[in-house]
Amino acid sequence: MVILDVTIVNVALPSIRTALDFSEHSLPWVMSAYTVTFAGFLMLGGRAGDLLGRKRMFLIGVGVFTFASLVGALATSATTLVVARGLQGLGSAILAPATLAIITTTFIEGPERNRALGIWGAIGAVAGSIGALLGGFLTTWLGWRWILLVNIPIGGVLLPMAWRHFSESRGSLDHRHFDLAGAVTLTAGQVALVLGIISIETSGFVSVRVLGSIGAGIVLLLLFLMIEHRWAKAPLVPLSVFRSRTLTGANLVMILMYLSMLSMWYLLSLQMQEVLGMSPLLAGIAFVPMAGTLAVTSTLAPRLVARLGVRTMLTIGLLLIAVGMFWLSGVSATGNWVWEILPPSMVASLGMGLALVPLTIAAVSGVPSNQAGLASGLVNTSRQIGGALGVAALSTLAAALTANRTGAEGLTTPDAAALAHGYSGAFMLSAAFALAGALVALLMIPRSPSVRPGRVAEPDASAG
Repeated sequence: MVILDVTIVNVALPSIRTALDFSEHSLPWVMSAYTVTFAGFLMLGGRAGDLLGRKRMFLIGVGVFTFASLVGALATSATTLVVARGLQGLGSAILAPATLAIITTTFIEGPERNRALGIWGAIGAVAGSIGALLGGFLTTWLGWRWILLVNIPIGGVLLPMAWRHFSESRGSLDHRHFDLAGAVTLTAGQVALVLGIISIETSGFVSVRVLGSIGAGIVLLLLFLMIEHRWAKAPLVPLSVFRSRTLTGANLVMILMYLSMLSMWYLLSLQMQEVLGMSPLLAGIAFVPMAGTLAVTSTLAPRLVARLGVRTMLTIGLLLIAVGMFWLSGVSATGNWVWEILPPSMVASLGMGLALVPLTIAAVSGVPSNQAGLASGLVNTSRQIGGALGVAALSTLAAALTANRTGAEGLTTPDAAALAHGYSGAFMLSAAFALAGALVALLMIPRSPSVRPGRVAEPDASAG
């Protein structure tokens, strides 16, 4: 449900833009409001699970997410929808680290946990891709509001099931301090950066709005580091955790992979509908091969990791993503889905399926049970930071290239050729991000991350 809502809106974006009068430049906030808030509060959500109980935070996260989905479905203005998407992101930030922490404290580190993470990764990967299909069906047959309404019955089922079947567990209980200042500065810094990047195309890179927003984002993020290093009683992100080369490398790779991959669904959805003229339903169906590829490769990945090692799998996966994105840069106004989109998108999906599971394994390897929420929150934060900045940067680049091509052709509105030109350049940059991720994996991730003796966290009898 959490990953689904990152991508389910993609196919519905043209319909949402028309219904709620979004501008071309404000439309990316339908995604960015969710991913930025998600990323900003993930670490706080993960730490809350360690201190207050993972089951409890799971239930709270599902409740907030479900309520926000209802608000967004009933939205009558662009502002209301963006606010609701931000609230969804907050619910996801509470919920997502609880899911991974529950897995890592339930299964002993090694093959057993790797299999569990393989299932977790496969479900997340398929949800990311199948969201476009579901979004296409719902938008075509029931209207775009149903991409949010569908979460309400899911939440209604999850709450009683989790209450009945989950055992409560906690990590460190020696303090109850929450680093709210750290969470606020981290989130505000990311929002300022994304706002500045999105504003480049309309205001120009040297404008006061762009430079002021990006500058404020940098200052806030530096302040966040100062808070963590000097002032926080219980840092949201203890900087000492980055002494682990494997953990640091895994999170850098996660950022770069999602800088590349999350924007692919966003850009492909627009390319297929606005350039190739596909309907929302047909565009959703076009994403099915990607979902199948992700499902199969994510399921097989734990076995391949055991044979080839984490570093090798990561490097191969990211190189395949880079190849797929470079291939996609050949999209044109006169092409078709079968030759221009299907083969390269499957190559990129194959790469992501191969990379996601070993990347998650590397990010949580050797982490003690009392820091499971911290590690899971950190890797999910890296994923969402990469996604939010990737969508902002690549959509901005695509819009700028489209505008330049439109002006050069003497047109007042972009035609299909101008739009395809913009998307082509964005895919090229996306390939560069994936290639950088492969280089980081090769240099920073060991073949097989060191493993501490696993220990399943004891249930907390005092919790509900």
